[in-house]
Amino acid sequence: MKPFYMQISLKRRIWVALLTVTVIGVAVTGSYAYYYASGVMERSALQTSQDRLNKTAQVVDERLRHIIVATSTLMIGEPFQRLMAQVQSGAASGYFNLLSELQTPFTQMKLNELTIDSAYIVTPIGEFYPTDKARRLGAAFDETTVYEAVQAANAAGEPWTTLWVPGHAEELFTRTQQVVTLVMTPIYDTPVPDVYIVVNIKQDTIDELIRQNLDDRRINQVLLTRGGELVLEPLPGMPAADPAALQAQIADAERGDFEYGSAEGDYLVNFAALDMNPQWVLLGYQSKAELLAPLRNLRWAMLSITGVCLLLALLLASLLSELLLRPLLKLRNLMQRAGQHQLDVRFESRYEDEVTQVGYKFNAMLEQIQSLIVEVKRSEQEKRKSEVKALQAQIDPHFLYNTLNTIFWKSEMEEHETAKEMIVSLSLLFRLGLNNGREHTTLGQELEHVEQYLILQARCYPRLFDYEIRLEAPELRQLPVLKLLLQPLVENAIEHGLRELEHKGRLVVDVRRAGERLLLEVTDNGSGMNVEEVRRRMERPGESSQSYALSNVRSRLLLEYGDEAEVRLASVPGEATRVTLVIPIDPKGGEAHGQA
Repeated sequence: MKPFYMQISLKRRIWVALLTVTVIGVAVTGSYAYYYASGVMERSALQTSQDRLNKTAQVVDERLRHIIVATSTLMIGEPFQRLMAQVQSGAASGYFNLLSELQTPFTQMKLNELTIDSAYIVTPIGEFYPTDKARRLGAAFDETTVYEAVQAANAAGEPWTTLWVPGHAEELFTRTQQVVTLVMTPIYDTPVPDVYIVVNIKQDTIDELIRQNLDDRRINQVLLTRGGELVLEPLPGMPAADPAALQAQIADAERGDFEYGSAEGDYLVNFAALDMNPQWVLLGYQSKAELLAPLRNLRWAMLSITGVCLLLALLLASLLSELLLRPLLKLRNLMQRAGQHQLDVRFESRYEDEVTQVGYKFNAMLEQIQSLIVEVKRSEQEKRKSEVKALQAQIDPHFLYNTLNTIFWKSEMEEHETAKEMIVSLSLLFRLGLNNGREHTTLGQELEHVEQYLILQARCYPRLFDYEIRLEAPELRQLPVLKLLLQPLVENAIEHGLRELEHKGRLVVDVRRAGERLLLEVTDNGSGMNVEEVRRRMERPGESSQSYALSNVRSRLLLEYGDEAEVRLASVPGEATRVTLVIPIDPKGGEAHGQA
């Protein structure tokens, strides 16, 4: 039983289609409007967030730059330089004098940059730090987080002068708080190993720098490493992050944006790398749900509009379907008349709608059918002419005379076996060529046909040439091809290429497959030809009889296969002349042309 929609009338189907199109059109338009608006809002929000993020990154970079300048100022001062000289000499006797001299630079350093919480210098002759800081008893530098970071940087093998350590608890002084640490190698005339200037920066001041540029509560900013780890303590309410996922998104880029999904929801994320430490990335994020909350009303408006349009479609669908069917019925009647072989009917209409366009296409189709009928008749006539010419070329009087004459003399010379073989070959040649009146044959029969022709020619001219027939794969023998393709090419090679040789010639027939095409190739080592001249004669077969065989084969191929067929010519006089026929392989095999 047919489905329900196939049993209802066309009018009802148009009515249903109109309702469906109306609902779908309104729904798609509303959805597009919603997603377009959300896309605009997302892009605007990302741009705004990126601008704020870039500004914050500049502020943080500027503060980090001041800290490096303050630390460098300490290192180029005389007290530090004398310390380096003492470290280089290995003398620790002046430790307390040097510690006293360094108090003033330490104080100036903190006054110049208020974000610095503490600083100390690690050397082989001892540690130097501000005496107003209470040193934690038993705490050694080589047991701290900073020391682990220094060791990791040294193990990497790359030279470094500044090293930033993410937020961690102060470990050497009694005042415990979260700090971010800067480690620098000394500025001195000659390298001094195992000397590090360690500067602890108040983490809350970095937090304040980041937050002071935020005027939108929906946007939050956080400082991360390239590996996706937090540099500072997490903010309250900050969504859980997957370091590996963040690392994959950030990679080595300096700036960018992406969408990040977590258990708390989807977030729009911007990031910008710091110039003073490219391994730290300032990241801004905002909830996508909060950003798009104002668009919820658009959804309800879309549903309301869809309902109104549905009611209007119900009222107008019947009338519209009636109007639409009127020209269709007229077109149907014309098609019925055309189906009764009245190809002179034409569709006419005052309207310029789609049905009228279909009617005009119907008119054009009828005109094209009439033209095609004429063209098919002409093509069939051309095919028949080419077929007749090919058969006439096969039964060449000169060839037939030479063959029969050779058979006669073989009989006279009592070479009865040879004469018998020639008679069999001649009969096979004609039987395969006639092919029961069919235009197509199999590749195997075509190769057998040309082999019988070569046997006869070799018997007639025993010292003229040797020949070889090559077939790439036995399964190709079943492929359908036009008959009488190879024999004209072989005859052409013998008559115009090998007859004038003073030595014995060679002729090779090679058949192989190249993808979905079949290559039939005839090669001889005869006197050669002018390829361009022969190609010109092929395209104008009436000008000369010298290229008649090639012209006939080419015209038959074009009539059968169109532009998919090709005749290729190549010749080096005295060495090799090659004619290659390229034809498409019929995927249906021999059955396509009625082969058994």
